[in-house]
Amino acid sequence: MEFGLFVQGYVPESRRRTDPEAEHHALVEETEYVIQADRSGFKYVWASEHHFLDEYSHLSANDVFLGYLAHATERIHLGSGIFNPLPQVNHPVKVAEKVAMLDHLSGGRFEFGSGRGAGSHEILGFLPGVTDMNATKEIWEETIAEFPKMWLQDEYQGFTGKHWTLPPRKVLPKPYGAAHPAMWYAAGSPPSYAMAGKKGLGVLGFSIQKVSDMEWVLDSYKNAVKEAEPVGGFVNDNVMVTSTAICAETHAKAVEVALGGGLNYLQSLLFRYHDTFPRPDGIPQWPELLPEYTEEIIELLIAEELMICGDPDEVFRQCKRWEQAGADQLSFGLPIGIGYEDTMNTIKLIGEHVIPKIDTDPVHRTTRFRQAVTQ
Repeated sequence: MEFGLFVQGYVPESRRRTDPEAEHHALVEETEYVIQADRSGFKYVWASEHHFLDEYSHLSANDVFLGYLAHATERIHLGSGIFNPLPQVNHPVKVAEKVAMLDHLSGGRFEFGSGRGAGSHEILGFLPGVTDMNATKEIWEETIAEFPKMWLQDEYQGFTGKHWTLPPRKVLPKPYGAAHPAMWYAAGSPPSYAMAGKKGLGVLGFSIQKVSDMEWVLDSYKNAVKEAEPVGGFVNDNVMVTSTAICAETHAKAVEVALGGGLNYLQSLLFRYHDTFPRPDGIPQWPELLPEYTEEIIELLIAEELMICGDPDEVFRQCKRWEQAGADQLSFGLPIGIGYEDTMNTIKLIGEHVIPKIDTDPVHRTTRFRQAVTQ
């Protein structure tokens, strides 16, 4: 199993009350987390694209963010988590151009994750008058298979669809090398996993479920991908799952850090904006918040496999559970409200004590898939 980091520009109101430059500091710190993850042996970073999601995510121009990281890092693969290819948000040709440019700037380290957006607050800002969020599925379906054609055809044959049209044109630059970056889909609900598998796409599993509840979902993907009819040049048989992670020198210290992070607030914001995610029982409607986490709640979340938290040995065992469940990549959503030093410590400890015991292959899984079609 490989490891990654997921960043999104989290700028809670509590931070803004004490720091007039909180937004700037948060965004710059997240570049530093990625640089440290690169040094610590993480293989991937995923940078969100969100719009209008106050506090929850201020990382809107993730292409710019990733362009900076292409120069600031050496080995880590840089992923869009996501680029939104709905033409009302980003014209598909502009998305294809950004992907290819980042592929060049990173020396072939770019990973193309796509999706349909976070929820109604975000998407309806671009689709006024739309009342059914399922409408975005049709737009995405119409668009996703066109990207490999734009990249691989000398002159793109053009497209006439219901939602966008383009005459034949040369889409430039082409990706770095003979193939194109691995393609992924951001799945917010269990049925999306099988859909992505059938298309030969990797899954960015932004899940909030515990390991045992996700095992059947991972199985559904693995069964579907066996019969894939890939929209791209190769099958990306790959499931990434996300989890909160706090690692410290001792269990007691890790729990103490978790208690000081205001984790209930980030979780409440998630359900405020991601109204297309399955909503567990007991989640209050915004602006009501989830209760503040106590030590007992933290311990329960650890026991229920809903949070990775503890000393390095405990975190290793918790990560192994995801590997045993069938995950190909485990990415940690950071930051989550805990301080800069504690976040950096988590990255360093996982890099030193956990990753070398689980990820023993120096070659990225997606690199193998990409190289196989050119040999």
